Amino acid sequence: METQRLLTPVNSYGSQDEEGKMSLSAASLQPEEEDLRRRLKYYFMSPCDKFRAKGRKPFKLVLQLVKILIVTIQLILFGLSNQMVVTFKEENTMTFKHLFLKDYAEGSEDTYAVYTQADVYERISYAVGKYLALPNETIGRYAYVRAAGANQSALMLCQQYYRKGRIDPANDTFNIDPKIVTECLGVDPPEKIISPDPVRDFPVYQEPGYSYRNFTLKFYKLINVTLQFKLKAINIQTIINNEIPDCYTFSIMIVFDNKAHSGRVKIHLDNRVDIQECKDPSVFGKGDNSSRMFFDVVVLLVCVLSFILCTRSIVRGLRLQHEFSQFFQQHYDQGVCLSDRMEFVNGWYILLVVSDILTVSGTIMKIGIESKNLASYDVCSILLGTSTLLVWVGVMRYLSFFQKYNILIVTMRVAFPNVIRFCCCVAVIYLGYCFCGWIVLGPYHVKFRSLSMVSECLFSLINGDDMFVTFAEMQQNSYLVWLFSQLYLYTFISLFIYMVLSLFIALITGSYETIKHQCEGETATTQLHAYIAACKDSPKSGKFRRGNSSSCSAFCCCCEPTPLEENVLVVN
Repeated sequence: METQRLLTPVNSYGSQDEEGKMSLSAASLQPEEEDLRRRLKYYFMSPCDKFRAKGRKPFKLVLQLVKILIVTIQLILFGLSNQMVVTFKEENTMTFKHLFLKDYAEGSEDTYAVYTQADVYERISYAVGKYLALPNETIGRYAYVRAAGANQSALMLCQQYYRKGRIDPANDTFNIDPKIVTECLGVDPPEKIISPDPVRDFPVYQEPGYSYRNFTLKFYKLINVTLQFKLKAINIQTIINNEIPDCYTFSIMIVFDNKAHSGRVKIHLDNRVDIQECKDPSVFGKGDNSSRMFFDVVVLLVCVLSFILCTRSIVRGLRLQHEFSQFFQQHYDQGVCLSDRMEFVNGWYILLVVSDILTVSGTIMKIGIESKNLASYDVCSILLGTSTLLVWVGVMRYLSFFQKYNILIVTMRVAFPNVIRFCCCVAVIYLGYCFCGWIVLGPYHVKFRSLSMVSECLFSLINGDDMFVTFAEMQQNSYLVWLFSQLYLYTFISLFIYMVLSLFIALITGSYETIKHQCEGETATTQLHAYIAACKDSPKSGKFRRGNSSSCSAFCCCCEPTPLEENVLVVN
């Protein structure tokens, strides 16, 4: 009788101390262990090798390619619609600024202000007059929104001021009650505009006491003056994309800001948009949005199917990991290291699952927007845009099966832990410079007025942008602060460009060189891969097809390979 020698675990997963005992134990484990090795090898195969091994068509690969196509088409269609919505809102906002703000020049939002009481009254009268004469003057088609309540008006002119405010600069005294009082005056447009001249129906300016229809501004304690009104319009340009036009309600607020009490009253116009479905829409020769709705339903079905398949793969990987760990714990009394356990957690599937969730959420919101039940264009854009980004990034998984295209992915994976640790250390220094620059240079430099602006400015300096402008815009009102700014900017640029940025690039380069040497020489294998390498069966050997039920569907989550019953120990 001669016992056949069997393949036993190599490296740190097992050793042959007593040949007789190991032969006997290996003989009892051979069918189960070979089956485990084959299933491990099959799990880490590429889709093409899996097709050669078991003849199963790469459903997930085909599904992901189809999903990329339809999700991209969906994003383009929604992007065109969203672009028209944003354009319509921005152009109407610009129209309102030119209509209701006297002597407004495009691009003068930060500098548009008045400095005399007469100018304030004149701008208020001009805005109200243009509002009353809107149907006879504007090129666009707008409609007034009448007041809903008995005590409300279509246009509300309000001023806010301190309840008590007495300031005497001559004697350096003041007496202020900080409680804010709001006083409003309602103005309703006429039912029918008789004359296009707003002065005939509404007094523009009255000389005695600068009174404005018995509405006198209390400049000595004034905080702000606001004009609030609403207008309706219809965006008919959506017909270009075979969409039913939307009805818009613009909530306009013109603010005369005097809270600084610096003698300069800043004026700005805000426009909020509410989109709703028009009543009884009728477009000659155009149908409804049923085709778009059907396409969105197809996207939903494809993403749900992708979610099921990817989730199934993740679950099967975790089950195989548990089985692999339990096998070695029971038969070899050895644990599996964390790095080998993480090999079973496929990050690409997790990325695709996240993209499916975002796509489904965005598509449902898109259906609500097209049915005029929702108007959250920004949230829907973020969901669909992020999901499309993740879907396209997921294509790299299939490129990673080719060694020449895998260098980027492997380099990112190797360098990522070191880069994260390095960025955490650098962030401490970066935040210190942000806070210091904001508190010291903020009052004297326009790029340091807020923490967000400081962060943007410093990040631009790291990349070499606007260096001279940043130095030149420093106001030399205080020589001490100017001297500090020079020291601050020179040390930051020297530290982050010459040291931090160079070290950051060195981390990436070092990881790339390591991967490059591994590709040129012997590839470093983990214990898991060394164990799988003991299985010499090629995908074309046909041994991966054994033990699989032909009735098991590729979409079945409960389908598990069965042990190889014909692999038994042969004893002669």
